[in-house]
Amino acid sequence: MRKIIIFASGSGSNAENIVRYFNRDAHVKVALILTDNPRAGVIARANYLGISCISFNQALYRKTEYLQKIIQNINPELIVLAGFLKKIPDTLIQLFPNKIVNIHPALLPKFGGKGMYGMHVHQAVIDASEKESGITIHYVNEQYDAGQIIFQAKTTIQPNDTPQNLAERIHELEYKHYPEILEQLLYK
Repeated sequence: MRKIIIFASGSGSNAENIVRYFNRDAHVKVALILTDNPRAGVIARANYLGISCISFNQALYRKTEYLQKIIQNINPELIVLAGFLKKIPDTLIQLFPNKIVNIHPALLPKFGGKGMYGMHVHQAVIDASEKESGITIHYVNEQYDAGQIIFQAKTTIQPNDTPQNLAERIHELEYKHYPEILEQLLYK
């Protein structure tokens, strides 16, 4: 059984999409969802989907041994960030090299880094008069959004685009491609 752990901070729509995608595969299981937000919508989604979910506070997050022990007990093939906003501690990156995967709502290396998430990214893309945007799926390293790129998908920026409608198209790309790319990584 190939196991996945998902880290999420928000509503959990990407986490739910990943869980539902792999529910059809008897050889893959989303074993756990971890969240740093005790009020995150992902907790209710995890409960509804029957996935174990652990919420942790900042003090526990800084104690990387806590998360390390949880992750090592599950022994996942992949650790997937799905709207997780905190930087992964270097200790965990070193313990799980090329096992931690993130999705970013822009075409890296542009519009990445600390503070570049959600509507901030889409507004920056529009403000820069970019012709296209998209998603970047990448491995996580010690710097924000600087790990090896695994996959990118693009959408054209329309003259009347707002951050909100651009975000909708980006979400469509995320929902379509993230589970597919994770599946490829699991079976390579």
